[in-house]
Amino acid sequence: MAACDILTTSSNGEETLRYEGWAVAAGAGVGVFFASLAVATFAVFLKPLSDEFAWSREAVSRAFGGMTLGAALSAPFVGRLVDRIGTTKVCALCLLACGGTFASLSLLTAHLWHLYATFAVVGLAMTGTSAVVYARVIASWFDRRRGAALAVVMASAAVASTSHPPMASALISFVGWRTAYLLLGLAGVAVGVPIVIWTVRERVEAPTHQGAPPGGATVREALGSRVFWILILVVFGSTLALNGVVVHLSALLTDRGQTSGRAAIVLSALASASLAGRLVTGWLLDRFSATRVAFALLAVAALGTFVLTDATTFAAGVVAAVFIGFGTGGEFDVVPYLLSRHFGLRSLSTLYGLQWTAWGIAGFVGPVLMGRAFDATGSYEIVLVGFAIGSLAVATLMLSVPEPVAAGCAGGLADQGGSL
Repeated sequence: MAACDILTTSSNGEETLRYEGWAVAAGAGVGVFFASLAVATFAVFLKPLSDEFAWSREAVSRAFGGMTLGAALSAPFVGRLVDRIGTTKVCALCLLACGGTFASLSLLTAHLWHLYATFAVVGLAMTGTSAVVYARVIASWFDRRRGAALAVVMASAAVASTSHPPMASALISFVGWRTAYLLLGLAGVAVGVPIVIWTVRERVEAPTHQGAPPGGATVREALGSRVFWILILVVFGSTLALNGVVVHLSALLTDRGQTSGRAAIVLSALASASLAGRLVTGWLLDRFSATRVAFALLAVAALGTFVLTDATTFAAGVVAAVFIGFGTGGEFDVVPYLLSRHFGLRSLSTLYGLQWTAWGIAGFVGPVLMGRAFDATGSYEIVLVGFAIGSLAVATLMLSVPEPVAAGCAGGLADQGGSL
């Protein structure tokens, strides 16, 4: 089966900022920006929570894992829901739940189950205002500039990771961690939800196509393709390192003699590099081989993880963070791009939701492995070496993915280099 996306816009329309799809992409970016609060600030709150309640780092990091597991559980169901009923209501309601639950951490008690339950709910909700949903929206508006449009949405998560940590750190210093949770969560509700309601929607089909289903593979067909399972392995392997580093980077650097302020700067450097990686990758995907772009990005991330194993200075920490951020940030653009090109729009949100399941499981395992390694040995070095090797392995695996169909089509299994 080979199928082209029903909605193929002219390149002239997509290449001008007056094209309505760019406003939709910007609104989706706002949704991702506020949905990223819990992920982006977790490392900043890790030590204050550990000190306040005398919890171990492994115990606190399990909350991050619970959040990603919540996302992993909900992603396929949210994706299926969006494929059936559309996007706007799902996005707005999930962003409301995400921001409100994050704000409720201001009332956190000295019970670990309370911490875990709250972050699990955040994880369940944030899938509905993530790229799982917005990738379908973007694919409905863009064809020739799909990579660039996805980069706009994905880059907003990097902007969040750049701005949220120093903001959270400053709020903790001035008003305490409880009020910081409250203010950040309420900002997502008050600002993010209205913008998503006003701007995010899928493109209305042309009259000649009304009533026709979106082109592409069914879920069953995609699950029979080796491309889908290779992408699952790539997402899992790269996420182990990324989430492990993101959760523990601030603690790792302060353990090695850096101030908390400098550690926050390194986190921002990682996020800034992620932003650059996503924007550059969007441009590259519209012009070059997606699989080779992905290989290069993951190789850069693996190199950064190797550097971090022995990063004892501020400069070395920045270099490692930049490599990790640029490589993994760009990789976030590649996965939805390849899914939309290989499998079309028909089940895109469901398929991307299943990819998020792999992300969520790895997001749980990575930080816990980092925390356990530190609690057992007082060092992160051994586990970081393992993460670096794993990242390089999945980078090589990415080269076995066949090239997607040409711009203008989002094919089925015939375009995917065979099925399992």
